Amino acid sequence: MEVIMAKTAGFCFGVKRAVDTVYQEAKKEHVYTYGPIIHNEHVVSDLEKKGVKVLHSREELEQLQEGTIIIRSHGVPKEIYDLIEEKGLSLVDATCPFVRKIHRIVEKAGGAGKQIIITGSEEHPEVEGIRGWCSGKVTIISDAAQLEEIDWSQPACLVSQTTFNYKKFKDIVEIIEKKGYDIEVCNTICNATEERQLEARSIAKNVDAMIVIGDKHSSNSQKLFEISSKECARTIFIQTLDDLDLKLFESTGKVGITAGASTPQKIIKEVHASMTEKSFEQLLEESLVTIHNGEVVEGTVIDVKPDEIILNIGYKADGILTRSEYSNDSANLDLTTVAKVGDTMETKVLKVNDGEGQVLLTYKRLAAEKGNKRLEEAYENKEVLKAPVAQVLDGGLSVLIDEARVFIPASLVSDSYERDLKKYEGQEIEFVISEFNPRKRRVIGDRKQLLVAAKKEKQKELFARIEIGMKIDGVVKNVTDFGAFIDLGGADGLLHISEMSWGRVENPKKVFSIGDKVTVLIKDIQGEKIALSLKFPEENPWLTAEDKYKVGNNVTGRVARMTDFGAFIELESGIDALLHVSQIAKEHIEKPSDVLNIGQEITAKVVDFKKDERKISLSMKALLNEDDKAEE
Repeated sequence: MEVIMAKTAGFCFGVKRAVDTVYQEAKKEHVYTYGPIIHNEHVVSDLEKKGVKVLHSREELEQLQEGTIIIRSHGVPKEIYDLIEEKGLSLVDATCPFVRKIHRIVEKAGGAGKQIIITGSEEHPEVEGIRGWCSGKVTIISDAAQLEEIDWSQPACLVSQTTFNYKKFKDIVEIIEKKGYDIEVCNTICNATEERQLEARSIAKNVDAMIVIGDKHSSNSQKLFEISSKECARTIFIQTLDDLDLKLFESTGKVGITAGASTPQKIIKEVHASMTEKSFEQLLEESLVTIHNGEVVEGTVIDVKPDEIILNIGYKADGILTRSEYSNDSANLDLTTVAKVGDTMETKVLKVNDGEGQVLLTYKRLAAEKGNKRLEEAYENKEVLKAPVAQVLDGGLSVLIDEARVFIPASLVSDSYERDLKKYEGQEIEFVISEFNPRKRRVIGDRKQLLVAAKKEKQKELFARIEIGMKIDGVVKNVTDFGAFIDLGGADGLLHISEMSWGRVENPKKVFSIGDKVTVLIKDIQGEKIALSLKFPEENPWLTAEDKYKVGNNVTGRVARMTDFGAFIELESGIDALLHVSQIAKEHIEKPSDVLNIGQEITAKVVDFKKDERKISLSMKALLNEDDKAEE
């Protein structure tokens, strides 16, 4: 067998720099990384043994009082830097220099009024970090078809996730150039990523089988697998040597090996050595055994301990089922509570020989395969599934269906953006399977479409029962400078600032808070737009104004605003009267502000009242004249 090793396999410059930084800082006390420093479980686990803890959310960071925070290689939003500085924590920035360059590009472009377009995976931490340096509109795309959904009336700046597929990026740029959009294109794909992808494609074209080594969460490793798979049908993705079944290569002439940028050299060397040192005789001998890795076997329980179950599987060695291979949720599980001697169990062979002559078995992985079949059926039938949230991750939620994991990206958890997903931990939620590709370990759940469908149904019911002039209860959903959006239970209505009171409202945020319950009047309905009002007709102050403000009555009010020709006096909420500049004093006055102040209380005589036009005229001068006559 000929083995071809990619020259670019393994740590790239940015990853090596980040990992070396953490190992150096690990000598101190209270050291944390914001998110896993790189996407490699083995490296993160080794660092944890050295005392380096991983912070998975802003909330965890907020709880710290001391320590050193290391920014991961993928980078983080600007707000995290600000929070670290605000809390007085020590900051060590291990962000890849190529990623920091993108942060500077989008920050500058956003400040110039450009919308930002990012090619990459919306759930990837690098993309989340880039988005956190943008101001204004941001759009994330993963293929050329999504260009049609962008509003090109605003100038734009295009950047890319450093590990994005180089060929896909080129295709997107070619379309942009043909369309002639007003856009600044910045190729921010890392050189190492580009070289790695080109080399992987070249090797995969000329081998019989291809091995890609990388962590399951590593975006660049997944891209290498995707690229290699297109060129070589027999492409296998593994994390470590333990995942490699050498029998698959018994009659293979040429095998290529590449690895992601976050894969340690130690793992790469182990795989390479295993491929080159095994003799044909060894492989032949292994092929003669009666059971194989991955084979489903039925066994009888012959002993049970709190942390392992021993089964007779009819082989020359007994099978060992450990606590960790029984279930994904078995950290503190006592296995004596779930199995007893004499029970029969169906398991899957994980390793024919664990080095001590025993057969390692797995129950959870077999259950996961069955779960995947269940998920495939649900995907094909568009079935609504229900399951508790097993884990809250950086980019979404993880749920389990019969030990099979389903990932629900943050963008598909709700029908609106949610910054903090912690509230879903342990909560049972409903979802559908929107993408099913177990070969790529990609099973995506979607809760958003159920919420959107339910909302549309509620919207339909709401519009069927409401009409103009009706009063309805709602809850304040959002408050802006121009008004408040009210959730009416199926649709939102706009309560404009001008409709919040019969009087004057300066700032809606001083009147309403999110969550306030209000009763509003439906003023207008245009399609799906609902205009609301708090100006209830029966509370119109002009209904009783004619009696209160008859010509000749003396009235008291507050100066609400002034112009050069006069001052407007608020007599009560919703009723203003004009005090003309000529009616302020007996002597000549240039402008009202020479003698009056905003908020000042004045007394004047009503000299004119026009109900139909809702106009009232006042005079302070008339009162002064009356006083003069009284003195005579």
